[in-house]
Amino acid sequence: MAEATLRGENLHLWRGERHVLRGVGFSVSGGECLQLTGPNGAGKTSLLRLVGGLSYPEAGRISWRGEDVRQDLPGFHAEMAYLGHEPPLKMELSARENLRYWVGVRRRFAPQELQGALERVGGVRWADRPVRTLSAGQKRRVALAGLLLMAVPLWLLDEPTTNLDVEGQHLVGTLIDEHLAVGGLALAAVHHPLAVSERGLRRLELQFG
Repeated sequence: MAEATLRGENLHLWRGERHVLRGVGFSVSGGECLQLTGPNGAGKTSLLRLVGGLSYPEAGRISWRGEDVRQDLPGFHAEMAYLGHEPPLKMELSARENLRYWVGVRRRFAPQELQGALERVGGVRWADRPVRTLSAGQKRRVALAGLLLMAVPLWLLDEPTTNLDVEGQHLVGTLIDEHLAVGGLALAAVHHPLAVSERGLRRLELQFG
């Protein structure tokens, strides 16, 4: 299998009459995290959605392992996890039930894996409560547990520290560092710097307009 490298080349995207992305390019490989920064409206979320195949550029190319992602979107999606602003959780289900169904449609995992992921994010105490009773920060931790359970090399993260306290923000940085240490890679759109090691960190600043 080819090296886990994600590349964007000369990407252009329009929203109505506004040229959101103008010739954007990047390359990120295993062991690296690309931190996307820039003001509101600069196109950080739009770029993540392009990379994830949730929208398409007017021009340019996104490749994974050397191949255009549009040649095999299902295969690409099988190696990718996207965590947006709002975790994809069912409010009436418990955190544990959400993870069983949300991640379970993608891969099988043992009960011990589920328990381990909940422990890793500090969620065991409230794992069996309905999600509607959890705080925004606890819901974010459920989503982070799902990210771990998916066991994929590529993470696409849109403001992953949203609603988290200082401890939770450091947890996100630690989880990313651990992911990179085993050859994973990540793209993260952020307003504030991530608490990750500088060793594998790269930056791309997008400009408004």
